[in-house]
Amino acid sequence: MSDETWHRHVPMDAVPGSSSTAPGRTRGASRKRRRPSGDPPPLPRKLGLSGKVWVALAATLIAILALVIVSGKTIGFGFDRWNSHVLQRFASIRTDWRTPVMLRVHSVLSSPWTVGILRLATIVALLAFRRWRHLLVFIVSVIAVEAIAYELSIFFASPRPDGVLIMGSWSGPSFPSLPVAALAVTLVGIVYSLLPPGRPRSIGKWVTGSTLLLFSVAQLYLAIDALTGAISGLVLGVGIPVIAFRVFTPNEVFPVTYRRGRAAHLDVGGRRGTAIGTAVRDQLGLTVLEAKPIGLEGSGGSTPLRLRVAATDEEPERHLFAKLYAKSHVRADRWYKLGRTVLYGALEDEAPFQSVRRFVEYEDYTLLLLHNLSVPTPSPYGIVEITPEREYMIVMEFFEGAVEIGDAVVDDGVIDQGLSMVRRLWDAGIAHRDIKPANLMVRDGQLLLIDVFFVQVRPSPWRQAVDLANMMLVLALRSDTQRVYEQALKHFSDDEIAEAFAAARGVASPTQLRTAIKRDPRDLLGEFRALVPKRRAVAIQRWSVRRIALALSALTLVGVIVMLVASNWRVVL
Repeated sequence: MSDETWHRHVPMDAVPGSSSTAPGRTRGASRKRRRPSGDPPPLPRKLGLSGKVWVALAATLIAILALVIVSGKTIGFGFDRWNSHVLQRFASIRTDWRTPVMLRVHSVLSSPWTVGILRLATIVALLAFRRWRHLLVFIVSVIAVEAIAYELSIFFASPRPDGVLIMGSWSGPSFPSLPVAALAVTLVGIVYSLLPPGRPRSIGKWVTGSTLLLFSVAQLYLAIDALTGAISGLVLGVGIPVIAFRVFTPNEVFPVTYRRGRAAHLDVGGRRGTAIGTAVRDQLGLTVLEAKPIGLEGSGGSTPLRLRVAATDEEPERHLFAKLYAKSHVRADRWYKLGRTVLYGALEDEAPFQSVRRFVEYEDYTLLLLHNLSVPTPSPYGIVEITPEREYMIVMEFFEGAVEIGDAVVDDGVIDQGLSMVRRLWDAGIAHRDIKPANLMVRDGQLLLIDVFFVQVRPSPWRQAVDLANMMLVLALRSDTQRVYEQALKHFSDDEIAEAFAAARGVASPTQLRTAIKRDPRDLLGEFRALVPKRRAVAIQRWSVRRIALALSALTLVGVIVMLVASNWRVVL
C-alpha cells in the first residue's frame, strides 16, 4: 500500500499503549546521548548554498553602491566606460540572423503583458491552493524588487552608451535593469511558490536560469541594457525572492505539495525523517524503525505520528504516539486566538503561546497532570528537540487496539465513563476544551481521552459547561439522548445540564463535532434542550475595550494593506 493511500485510510485509533503503568518517560532510557556544545542539532536550520550565494552577491552589490556614493561617482564613471566597451563588443557580433532572434526574445520577455500574465496566473494558483504565506511572500517580493530597482535607477542614472547603435527603446536608466529585475523576481517567485522541492524545482531553476541568461544576453546584444544594469537586475530580482522564500517559507516548515492534507502537517520524510530518528535515539534512548503520519483528518495544530520503536531489554517492539510541533504552529495559534478575540471577545479566555518550546512543555505538563488525576490519558515519554526554538516533538504512549468512539460500540458503561470523566475534570478545576469524536477512543470497553493540548486549569464556568455538553453530544451520536441524559443525572444536576446546553452554541463546539451533528438525521441539540429545564442561552459574545481596540486595529491594517496593493497593482501585475 502506498504512503498516500495509507494516510487516507488509517483511522485515528493511534494513541499510546497502556495507562495502567507509571509515566513512560522512565522506560527504555538507555543509550542516551547529550549533544555537546557546538554540535549541530538533529535538523539544523540552513539557508542553503544558493541562498548564501545570493546573500553574498547582494552584499557585494550594496558595497559597490556605497563605494560609488562615497567616491562622488568617480568609480561610476569608470563603470560607464566599461559598459560602453562591453556593448561595443556585443555590437561587433551582430549578424542578419542573430538580430531578429534577439529582437523577438526582447519583445516577448520584456513585455508588460508577459510579466503581468505570469504574475496574475501565479496569484490565482496560490489563491486556489490556499497557500497564503507563499502568496504574501510572492507579492511583497515583487513590490520590493520593483520599488528598490526603480529608486536605484533614478539615483544611479546610467548614460546612453557611446558609439553603439541601440536596437530598441532605451526606456530610462539602465542601473539596475528594470525589465531584467521584473522578469527575474516573477520567474523565481513561481519556482519557489508553485514547484515542489526536488526534481520539479530543480528543473524549474534550470529553466529560469536559462531564460534569464538568454534575456540578459539579448538586452546586451541590442544595447538596451548595460552589463552592470543586467547584473544588478539579476542580483535584485533573484536574490530578494530567494532569501525571502528561504527565510519565511522554508521547505521543512512550509513544503510546496499537492497531496491531500493541511498546511499544519509537516513532511516527515527526507532530512526531517532522519532527524527525528536521530533525536529520539539520542534524547530518549529509543530506536525508531518507522515514523508514519496518522489521524491527520482530526488534527489541525500539529503533525501526529505513529512511531514503531525497536525492542529494548525491558520491552518488546512497540508503537508510540508523537506530535510534531513547529514554529509555524505557534504563529497559527497566535493568529487563531487573535481572530477569536476579535470575533467573540473573551471566548478563549487565555493568552497565546510565545514559543514552540512552550507548546510542548505545556502539553507535557497537562499529560502529567491528568495522569496524576487518574484520567485515562496517554503517559508521556518525554520531549524531543528537533531544531532549537523551531521544532519539537512530544512522545507518549500509543493506545494499541483502540478505535475512535465514532466507530465503537457505546453502551451504558462507556456513557457512564465519559460523564464521570467530565465530573472528575470539573472537580479538579480543569477543562479539556476540545472534546470531539477524534479525541475519544474506546478499547475493550474502556473510554480513553487523548489530545490534551487545549486543557485549561481553572477555566471559566462557561468553558466547563461546554465540556459537559460536548461530551453528551458525542455520546449521543452513538446512542440516544434519553440514555445519555439519564446517565448524566447520576453525576450532574438538572441545572448543571441545562447550563451546559445553554452554553453550547455555535463555535463553542469543535468543528468536527458540529459537522457530525449536522450529518445526523436527529436534532440532538433540540432533543437535549427538550429534556432539561428551560434556561436562557449563555451569550458567547464578550465586549471589552481590548476587543474593540483589536477590531479597529485589524480593520486599519487591512485597509493599509488594500491601499498598498492597490497603489502597486500595476507593479504586481
